[in-house]
Amino acid sequence: MTDRTYNVLFLCTGNSARSILGESLMNKLGGGRFRAYSAGSDPKGEVHPMALDVLGQLGFPTEGLRSKNWDEFARPGAPEFDFIFTVCDNAAGESCPVWPGHPITAHWGLEDPAAVEGEEQHQAFVEALRYLRRRIDLFLMLPHDSVDELAMRGKLAEIGREEGASAKARDEG
Repeated sequence: MTDRTYNVLFLCTGNSARSILGESLMNKLGGGRFRAYSAGSDPKGEVHPMALDVLGQLGFPTEGLRSKNWDEFARPGAPEFDFIFTVCDNAAGESCPVWPGHPITAHWGLEDPAAVEGEEQHQAFVEALRYLRRRIDLFLMLPHDSVDELAMRGKLAEIGREEGASAKARDEG
């Protein structure tokens, strides 16, 4: 096993809910072995308050979370990513920037909890967090240092079809 830290980017169109949840979860659950970031193709400019509320209630970090454009990570000096996960179907279908380092990508689509209105919204965020946590837990169990790229891509696609997957994510692979 290596002491290497892997960089992970979670992408979603608005970068206000699902990708933010992924960033926070990975940074805590990754135990320093993984450094997560999030971004969007058309960021909302602010993190959804319910995302911050649910993360905080469940003991996940919220400090420093912000909605940002993915161009921020395509510039010189940006972190080089090992893994990129799209968590919304729109972002999966968009033309992404060319990422330095040829990261392994996978679609882990989830329904948008921010699209749920009223009293059910809190539960939608809790469910999205639970689904992402399951995916991240499975991802963290993989032998990152010893699996070849093709096998890793297959395993990541399989993880993306876990419970709670969007229709697009279930159909891929």
